[in-house]
Amino acid sequence: MAERIGERAVTERAAERAVTEHAGERPVMERAELLAPLTPPPGAVEQVGVEVECGLLDPATGIGAHYSGPRGVRAVLEAVAEHWGGEPEWDDDCLTGVRLPDGSTVTLEHGGQIEYSSTPGPGVGKTMDEVRAALARLADLAAGFGLALVPGGNLPFGRLADVEWVPMSRGALMRQYFADLGPGGARAPHVMAHSLSTQATLDFLDPADLTRKLRMQTAAAPVISALLVNSPLHEGRSGGLLSHRSWAWLRMDPRRAGLLPPGLRPDVDAEDLVDWALDIPLIHYRTDDGRYHRAPDRSFAELLRDGLDDAPRRWAAHLSQLWTDTRVRHTLELRGADGPPHPHLGALPALWTGLSYHRESCDAAWELTGHHSAAEHRAARAELPTRGLDTRLGDTPVRPLAAELLRLARAGLDARVAAGLEPPHVPGYLDPLDEIAATGRTFAQQALARWSGEFGSDASKYVAAYRI
Repeated sequence: MAERIGERAVTERAAERAVTEHAGERPVMERAELLAPLTPPPGAVEQVGVEVECGLLDPATGIGAHYSGPRGVRAVLEAVAEHWGGEPEWDDDCLTGVRLPDGSTVTLEHGGQIEYSSTPGPGVGKTMDEVRAALARLADLAAGFGLALVPGGNLPFGRLADVEWVPMSRGALMRQYFADLGPGGARAPHVMAHSLSTQATLDFLDPADLTRKLRMQTAAAPVISALLVNSPLHEGRSGGLLSHRSWAWLRMDPRRAGLLPPGLRPDVDAEDLVDWALDIPLIHYRTDDGRYHRAPDRSFAELLRDGLDDAPRRWAAHLSQLWTDTRVRHTLELRGADGPPHPHLGALPALWTGLSYHRESCDAAWELTGHHSAAEHRAARAELPTRGLDTRLGDTPVRPLAAELLRLARAGLDARVAAGLEPPHVPGYLDPLDEIAATGRTFAQQALARWSGEFGSDASKYVAAYRI
């Protein structure tokens, strides 16, 4: 069976290792160099980082701000640097972010979305306190420019044709790369221009811990994404979808996004991740002058075989150009689901922390979801943008799976509270998700009911209800 879970293709792995050799000379990259970015740092401990992507929206129309102009996102970033301090980040002469004095960052996505990334904290409670304080401060600053800060799953208003792309050079290279893919990259502009999410970054401590956490996260990902659908409006219309974000990601080079195929193996390890990543092309790389360049249209393995300048740095860049539901580098970045509404931002990191940082819950979640094939995962991903919690994973309805994962996550969080690792209120972050599993009414369905009901299809009322 071609997709047999746990199959170890030893001869194929040996062949992949051989491609790092160039003209019979010393390998361009030793195997240890390929593995290095996929190992935890010395002394790693289990911490929690959170990233929240938001739109900077006009309160009257709901349309996202342009990059340029006195009310543009660049002006907001300049104000962040002026009032908060920190180090500006640039792509050529394009201001793209600010690294704040405490190590957190405020950065831009390609369509002008703004992202706050926290520093890692010892638990969900402390990290979410930092996130909420920073977002409140950012919302106040944005309000001074007449803009509303709105998290969620996508920018719900404004036409793709009217987007002013942030003029970062790598953005233009990426858009051309996806255009060259044809149908496989056709929805990349929607992702780049409109997508929002809330992401959690967790730690693994050693190879066995990587296996345990990654396989569970991969197996549970479509269930969590179905539970959290929250992007029902696109250009001000529903179009019958509960997650326009998930729909768009289906056509953003599926080789590098969504399902991480080796993650479904019971014994997945960093070697598997290297072999998988070697088969995928590098999109772009950055030279010492700070400029980005389009990479040749060949797999990374082929680039190594042909001789690749500055290979370790380009390998690290390549791993950042892979957008699977869990992105593995020195940490585990959970990025597959839509972002929740502002009052419930803590639900996503709480869910993944409870499942990942409690051994019994992690193992039980893998036993619950780990027997489904890659084909069943792909079928569920194709279904969930429309069906949400009515999606099926293989022959199994997703909704009862979600309820059981929530029970396991709560048990994990309760154990962390008992151990003094979380404040007592953190398990309550799961309450809105428990309500969704019990009623079947997702954040997306709640938003659609409000849009056609109390909001009267008025974008200003939507923004007023969902802004920070």
